Formats: sequence, C-alpha cells, structure tokens
Amino acid sequence: MSKRIVCLRHGQTLWNVEHRFQGHTDIPLDETGMAQATRAASLLAALRPTLIVSSDLRRANDTALALGRVVRLDVSVDKDLRERGGGAWEGLTREEIAARWPREYVSWEAPDGEPVTEVATRVAAAMRRWADQLDDNGLLVVASHGAALRLGICELLGLPEEHWSALGGLGNCSWSVLEQGRRGWRLLEHNAGTLPEPVSSDDN
Repeated sequence: MSKRIVCLRHGQTLWNVEHRFQGHTDIPLDETGMAQATRAASLLAALRPTLIVSSDLRRANDTALALGRVVRLDVSVDKDLRERGGGAWEGLTREEIAARWPREYVSWEAPDGEPVTEVATRVAAAMRRWADQLDDNGLLVVASHGAALRLGICELLGLPEEHWSALGGLGNCSWSVLEQGRRGWRLLEHNAGTLPEPVSSDDN
C-alpha cells in the first residue's frame, strides 16, 4: 500500500441547517453534528490512521478530536485547512446573498471573499505538507470543510480549474480517500460514509 489521505468534512452545525455561509466564522457542531462525528470516528478507526490534522475552526477540530479519542492519537491543527473565507457573505443565507449580490451569486464569488484558486492552493499545499510526514504505508486524516476539501482535492489531483465543478460536494462527516501513486495522487472514494443526500455547504 501507498500513502493515503482521508479528507473528512466536519459534522453538522446550526448554520448548515439554516443554509448560512460559514466561512471563517467559528460555528460549533450542533447535537447532530457531534453524533455524526462519533459515528464517523468509529468507522474511520478501522482504517488505522497514523496522523490526524484539522482546521483551527471548532467544527472541524471537534470532529477530528472525536476520532483522535478512539484511535488514541493527538490532533494537530493547521490554519491553512480553514474553510473558504466568505467576507460579507458569512452568516447570510443563500437567499439573502442572491438578493444583495445577484451577479456575484451566479459565480459564487463574494466581492471581498477568498478566490477559489487561492483556497485550492493553500489546502492542497497543507495536505502535501502533512502527507510528507507519513511513512510509506501511513494514513493521514484531514478534518476540514466542504469547499476547502473539494477545492484542495481538485488541486491535488491536478484537475484543470474548468473541471473543478465536476467533483461534487461532501456531506457532513462524509469523506474522500486519496492514494499516492507513481504518477501522483488519485481519488479512491468520494463522499463516502453516507447515502446520497443533499449537501449543505459553503460550496456551490
């Protein structure tokens, strides 16, 4: 086996339920989100992670800590794994965003928000940096956010930006699995851990 990365999205928050753009706002998991994190931890423990790292935002860090407790690993924190910054959109619903910024809503680019290319670059760089610490057969779990993980995965796979929308979003406490091969990283699983259901995320 080769090095692998499990990209784990955080559990549900109240703002997920209310369809509010979270971005860098530090929203905690709700009761359902904590239960999701516990369930995901019990499943991912079977993969025997060797390293766990999370975003510095509580919703991702608490999701990672649930796994760390089960597998008895410390959780490292990396600010580069934060969600995409939404600027003035943070805390607003999609309906509110569409009403105030109709043109920007179509492209899902907040005027003062973080460009998708910058998110993809910083998240992929962080994943590479932590994966470099793995032994040859090690498994890294990265607990992060919907848009951040999808964009980071696209960059890590070397997909052209015009094809990034082909990769769907991640549900709360669902994950994707990447493996390092001779020609780079490849996607083994995507949005695993749940039956198909609508994804509520800052992602478009």
